[in-house]
Amino acid sequence: MFNDIGALELVTIVVLGILIFGPEKLPKVIQDVTGFIRKIRAFSDSAKHDIRSELGPEFKDFEFEDLNPKTFIRKQLTENEDLQEIRSSFDLRKELTEVGDAVKSSAAGPEPAAAPGSGAGPDLLKKPAAPAVEPRSRFDADAT
Repeated sequence: MFNDIGALELVTIVVLGILIFGPEKLPKVIQDVTGFIRKIRAFSDSAKHDIRSELGPEFKDFEFEDLNPKTFIRKQLTENEDLQEIRSSFDLRKELTEVGDAVKSSAAGPEPAAAPGSGAGPDLLKKPAAPAVEPRSRFDADAT
């Protein structure tokens, strides 16, 4: 529950607790808070059990953590065999290094123009030339 609290945060919470409640009341407050957390967990567990029993045997493997979109996607990516094949055939690092090399080579200097009919298309990494700006005609308010 509190996995991301570091030592400095914990010391700060303890010092604030001592300043706010005093050293005499602090143990009682800690007991009350832990009891409240236990009651919430018990209520949550009983609600999960009730929902699972109402869903029936088809959903016996249902986990509430699967409702989190990140967990659902991660589970689908690891368990789906078709997606595993696609994932293994696609190497993102290789693709990124190829694109990076292409960008670096185009930034290093202009390449000679490709011969006509060589099958080399336009360089997609180069910025297209700006279109010519046509002078705008004046607006005549009386003509409308």
